[in-house]
Amino acid sequence: MNRDALLDQLTEDILAHVMRGSFPERELAQSIKPEQLDERFEEYELLLDLHFVLKSDIVSFVRELSNHLRSIRTETQTVSQTRRGTVDGRINWGSTIKKRYSEHPRDRSIFVCDNRSIDYDIPENIVLKRLISIIHTTIREAEEYLRGEYDWVRETWKGNENLIDELQRIVERNVHVRRIREPDTYEPTERMLTTAANSRQEVYRKAASLLKSRERLFQGDAEEIRTLLDETAIAPDDQDSLFELFVLFRFVATLERLQENQPTFETIATGRQEVARFEGDTELALYHDNSASDRNLSFVAVPDEDQAELSRTDKVQLTAQDIASDYFDREFRNHTGRPDVIVLEIISESDDRHEYLIVEVKNSTNEDTIRRGIKETLEYLAFLRVNEDYVFGRDDEDYFGSGWNGLLVVQDLDEETPSPKAQAGNPVTILQASELERELEDILSRIVDT
Repeated sequence: MNRDALLDQLTEDILAHVMRGSFPERELAQSIKPEQLDERFEEYELLLDLHFVLKSDIVSFVRELSNHLRSIRTETQTVSQTRRGTVDGRINWGSTIKKRYSEHPRDRSIFVCDNRSIDYDIPENIVLKRLISIIHTTIREAEEYLRGEYDWVRETWKGNENLIDELQRIVERNVHVRRIREPDTYEPTERMLTTAANSRQEVYRKAASLLKSRERLFQGDAEEIRTLLDETAIAPDDQDSLFELFVLFRFVATLERLQENQPTFETIATGRQEVARFEGDTELALYHDNSASDRNLSFVAVPDEDQAELSRTDKVQLTAQDIASDYFDREFRNHTGRPDVIVLEIISESDDRHEYLIVEVKNSTNEDTIRRGIKETLEYLAFLRVNEDYVFGRDDEDYFGSGWNGLLVVQDLDEETPSPKAQAGNPVTILQASELERELEDILSRIVDT
């Protein structure tokens, strides 16, 4: 599955799940943020704003902002004030006579004076102030990364550190910006944006255009989401996380089709990796990354050295070698590795049954990588524990479950390989990316209905 097809599918998934509020935004943010960013940027909206300020249009806007502010628009207002015994400003005789006659008869010390004041709080400036505030706040959060030497910054703020200082100076010292009031929570309104978009001055038109672009991003416009995923400012260069996220969405969509009820999506919290839960007679819990530690699940590889028969470690090595040899029709030697997984837990209340599907994802077509994925999946099955007790093979050598408990998802291979049904005798089923849509439902049905 090439990069374009992967990004197109992920765009659809984000629009279908995340933007309708049914999929945890933090799970998405964790998958698409650069590794160098700290936990602050697992907040989805802050990550979107980081993507927003890294756009070349924003950098150009900040670069030109200082010059534009010299010709900022204002409006002149006339403010009338009533004075007694003194004159402050130009006397408005018409209003003065009216005021004396209606409120202060025969009091000739009353004067209504007009004073002119400059009003900065016009719609165009509210739009401008909001954009500057968003850029400044985001830059402040990400300053250490923008001043650093990270590849994902590339041609944005890298090499232009003076722009960060210039923006800080504008926000803190520019008299025009400081005189514009802070926009209210609901501002700028659509009318304000329209006024700015129709302004004769380029700075206002540009500010309105950029804010509307940000609004489309937050509302889930397909083109904006596709751009977010496509640009290296957000998407990992190696695509591994994107591929894993693609597989996770396939599981969510397939389980939705299998179950009559809609899932409950969980927000990822520290120490808890549950993504979705399907309630019913058979309860399904889907976990992503690092296993479901909050459910007392663990994968600790401890060899059974005291057994006369093959240890679990030995069994993993030999079985992995057999599966890889069958799949690629050639002989291999074994090696070790450490996976990250998707875990599906099936809880049947009627017969107090717990079943597990362990899924390893390898964004690769390399034979060695796939072989490593096979062995890692077998390790997870063999050493899967609940409350320190082995799940599989407690009393015999069936360390890998029923044959439908292990799944390895890889990229599409050019060569002909066995179908999932042809792999039925193996404890790990290998699925290619293009097979997920048509084969995953059958595999999940087998494990759920076991």
